[in-house]
Amino acid sequence: MKKQLNIFDENADTNQPPMAYSLRPDSLDYFVGQEKVKSRIKSLNFSNLPHIIFHGPPGCGKTTLAQILAKESGLELYPFNAVLGGVNDLRKIISEAIELQKMYQKKSIIFIDEIHRFNKAQQDALLPFLEKGDFVLFGATTEYPQTSINKAVISRVQIWKFISLTEDQILNILQNAQKETEIPASEEIIRHIAKYSNGDARSALNQFELLSHRKDELSSMSFKEITKNILFEHRQYDKNSDRHYDVISAFIKSIRGRDVDAAVLWLAVMLDGGETPEFIARRLIVSASEDIGNADPRALQMAVDAHYSIKNIGMPEARIILAQATTYLAQCPKSNASYLAINKALEYVRSNPTIEVPKHLRNNEPAAKDYKYTHDFHNHYTEQDYLSSAEKNTRFFKSSDLGYEKMQSDNMKKMRR
Repeated sequence: MKKQLNIFDENADTNQPPMAYSLRPDSLDYFVGQEKVKSRIKSLNFSNLPHIIFHGPPGCGKTTLAQILAKESGLELYPFNAVLGGVNDLRKIISEAIELQKMYQKKSIIFIDEIHRFNKAQQDALLPFLEKGDFVLFGATTEYPQTSINKAVISRVQIWKFISLTEDQILNILQNAQKETEIPASEEIIRHIAKYSNGDARSALNQFELLSHRKDELSSMSFKEITKNILFEHRQYDKNSDRHYDVISAFIKSIRGRDVDAAVLWLAVMLDGGETPEFIARRLIVSASEDIGNADPRALQMAVDAHYSIKNIGMPEARIILAQATTYLAQCPKSNASYLAINKALEYVRSNPTIEVPKHLRNNEPAAKDYKYTHDFHNHYTEQDYLSSAEKNTRFFKSSDLGYEKMQSDNMKKMRR
């Protein structure tokens, strides 16, 4: 980690940059983590750098590594944030980079942070320059590139995947920061910050920086007082990140697997992370139909009622309604028979020519007189063909023989007898 002089000197300028910025390493020797990415750097030709998209969670070193590569290559780095600037701002930077190339026969690096925030048209504006190699593009994103970046851009860049830092790697970064700043934090506190940083070095250093503002008090404060009064809670949940999809997946799978406690826990994780109750309720409606179906038709009604109720109640009380629906659905008998049936039927329709309606079932057809009105028969049931001869023996639905669906199945068998 590079040396920063008097960063937290009480007499220093109060407009100091954040610690995470000030202590950012400027060489690979001090860059912690991302061993697989480092191995790719060994094969780079620094005189002819490729376009690269750095993809990974926050605080894992994407921006830092981009700056280190720029320094190692000796190229001018133009930073640009896709959130703060538009295409016109970017074009000005591109013009400067191209002018620099014409004057000195030397490419520049344009680093676009949050590149996924560019819409399709904005990303397309980069294509002619990437194709000609007017500059080297570095981009950073926390979103999955294959879905957030245009395919045309993807085909012209390398994608380097970053992973969250380990607890030991965060601890290493914090210990280096302590050497630089001489903040008198105990090892217990440093380990606590590393443990709860969720692999985010920036978050860990922001936490550590809080200690610097009250470093004279640290020696007289207990571990509990420091964690309660100085440090802030940091549980990772980004509604636009992979974790958002991972948690909702775990939630639905816990309901499907009838693990009530797990389902409630994942519900709590989503609510604590700020997930919208309406989104959760919509997923419950899908689960009620996909995973429970006619094994307990009340599950769908429960989920629909929950969706209606929370829109009229709101948080924090909506949590109770969601918990009721979640625990009910988790304990229901399960059947995906309806889900499988419609999937099989759609597959059949898409793989066959137009399916003809039997003449006796058509709306205006002389043969309609041959249709048997079921209510005219005993138990309101009679044998009749509802499919043409080509589809007559095709079966899409298979009862699970669980819960209410078993009652329906038994009743159908009884009718047919």
